[in-house]
Amino acid sequence: MDVASLTKLLSPEGWALLNALPPYDEQQAMALATRLRSEGVDPDLAAAALTQSRLRARARAKLGAFADGMLLTPDGLEQATRLLVAALHARRYLAAGVTKVADLTCGVGADALAFAGVGLDVLATDVDEVTAALATVNLRAFPEAEVRHADGLTLDLATEGVDGVYADPARRTRGGRRIFDPAAYAPPLDAVWDLRDRVPALGIKVGPGIPHHGLPADAETQWVSVDGDVVEAGLWFGPLAPEGPGRSAHVLRSDVRAVPDGSSSEGTDRSGTVSRTLRTGPDDADLVPDVGAVGSYLYEPDGAVVRAGLVAHAAAELGGRLVDRTIAYVTTDSPAPVPPSGTAALATGYRVLDVMPFGLKRLKAYLRERGVGRLTVKKRGTAVTPEQLRSQLALKGDAAATLVLTRVAGRQHVLVVEPLAR
Repeated sequence: MDVASLTKLLSPEGWALLNALPPYDEQQAMALATRLRSEGVDPDLAAAALTQSRLRARARAKLGAFADGMLLTPDGLEQATRLLVAALHARRYLAAGVTKVADLTCGVGADALAFAGVGLDVLATDVDEVTAALATVNLRAFPEAEVRHADGLTLDLATEGVDGVYADPARRTRGGRRIFDPAAYAPPLDAVWDLRDRVPALGIKVGPGIPHHGLPADAETQWVSVDGDVVEAGLWFGPLAPEGPGRSAHVLRSDVRAVPDGSSSEGTDRSGTVSRTLRTGPDDADLVPDVGAVGSYLYEPDGAVVRAGLVAHAAAELGGRLVDRTIAYVTTDSPAPVPPSGTAALATGYRVLDVMPFGLKRLKAYLRERGVGRLTVKKRGTAVTPEQLRSQLALKGDAAATLVLTRVAGRQHVLVVEPLAR
């Protein structure tokens, strides 16, 4: 979005038009644009309003009802923290006794919304003028929040009364390509790390693909997943990491929690969210799991657990072993223990129906005999692609099946499984 488009949207006419638009419908967008032009609406204003309507519709999955009153950009929405996760960030600062947070790279303001929403004073900055203006609009309901068009790294934090710092460095080029080198983040990761000498309560959001090698030894690095999707990693320093440095995985699941053995979960709030955190301890960072034959049950650890390198810890909690030293699948001979009420499962469970060495001809015959026409394929440790496999199998029939393609004891195998009820 450019300054001219923003100015038109923020005019009384533009704001009224934007908020009067019907819920965004891709199939009706062209007709709506044509109608607005026929009614004499400025074409540039109509285009800007329709773009915002589309972005707001996309943003609801991340930002909930707040999205309906926000102004957004595609890049800003892409990097914005989900409100559910931003609330976790805010609670860290609140629990640490922080009173004023400097959000150095506020973007469209998702994290700043969460900070202000729990009563923290917020000083939010962004180096892009239009983005800072959007954040100002998005935070208009929170007098606790001030937005500035500035380089956050130049702030005099002590003079501003800041006792907590948060940063979410840009990890994409303007063309949308991901940046994997932390030195190429904007601002560079090292420059943000250095702030912990001035303000110990420092938090930094980074991409979930950040390698373990080179992580700061004085930080808790936590990977977060939402309904199985790993959405971020965060580096937390000083009082924001009350349990000390190390790696952790925070698993969030909405609606109903996954129960490994399929039993019902009494007392679970179906409209809420359950969670679970798994951490390394000072003596178990190098925990080595058992490896053995495929048992009656298979468990797929949550992606945050895998990214955090805590598969061995999950296997210990599940009472299982790995099917292969290099593969993040856990197997057990009996159902794993049910998670405590109100907590999320660390893994998705399956009952194992069959195990066989991988072979296209054998697998095709197996599925044909059982009339399988619909196939769910999961894979780890194999180059086979599900789409190619389905094409080669030429499936016919009304039955459904779930296959797991993976290595067992170093060799390619197929596991026929059925998901356990959640």
